[in-house]
Amino acid sequence: MPVTNSTTESDGFSAEERAAMKARAAELRGQGRKGAKKADELQALLDSIAKMAPDDRALAERVHATVTAAAPDLSPKTWYGMPAYANADGKVVVAFKNSGKFNTRYSTLEFQDAATLDDGDLWPVSYALRTWSPAVEKKVAKLVETAVG
Repeated sequence: MPVTNSTTESDGFSAEERAAMKARAAELRGQGRKGAKKADELQALLDSIAKMAPDDRALAERVHATVTAAAPDLSPKTWYGMPAYANADGKVVVAFKNSGKFNTRYSTLEFQDAATLDDGDLWPVSYALRTWSPAVEKKVAKLVETAVG
């Protein structure tokens, strides 16, 4: 399933995006021990995405790009082997669960307790994710921005 974002059509990260992520990891490593830990967590996340089946990988790459753009203060990491993003307290706010990991028919974007999506007494915290489009990207960005509120 090809993945389309608002600027390019691709099956995942562009060469420029990959180069930017490698440069960011190098910057973090240069910041000392804490930076090195963040760089290692980012690399673990990217490695977990790289191991996914092509359809899941394409979705995870777009989720990663969208989450990091919408909430740059969240720290990429893995959580139970899945790509996740944590707040300054280290609590996971949002995670991507790929369909191949649990042999399900769709991947999910899941918000955890640290997310501030509260809306009365009932609100969704898990979203099925089958394909990527500009509309999906916009909705995910808005959800992430609200979650880190």
